[in-house]
Amino acid sequence: MKLKLILCMPIFLATMVFAPRVFAQDTELEAAKLPLQNYIRAHETGNADFVRKAFSNDAKIVGHISGNLISWSVEQYAGRFNGKAASDEAQRKRSFEIIDITGDAAIAKVMLDYPSIKFVDYMALLKIEGEWKITHKSFNVQAKPVSVK
Repeated sequence: MKLKLILCMPIFLATMVFAPRVFAQDTELEAAKLPLQNYIRAHETGNADFVRKAFSNDAKIVGHISGNLISWSVEQYAGRFNGKAASDEAQRKRSFEIIDITGDAAIAKVMLDYPSIKFVDYMALLKIEGEWKITHKSFNVQAKPVSVK
């Protein structure tokens, strides 16, 4: 009996020490996903309010469109959303592939796979006043080959 108790004690202690950390990491991960989910909802619905929820007020969106470097504020980016879902919404796929958190900073990779175009977005996130926000988005856009029918 004593031997079983001695053998079980390290497992019990390890559980007491590491379980709160795992729970805290899971909670933090879920909280960091919220702005990414709002970002995806903005694309699904065309609703710019989701953009404003996802990004910090002073965030920047940068990338190349048709070979031209763009740099938008959140409001400039939100202005590109018309309040309506895209006509081909049923064929569009979106996901976040990477979320890496260290303390109050994080990065995420978001994929927007549309019938004729694919975006890969890299997001920098920061926990600001207790809430995760996207502070920077850089993106790559690639047209897909047109299929001949």
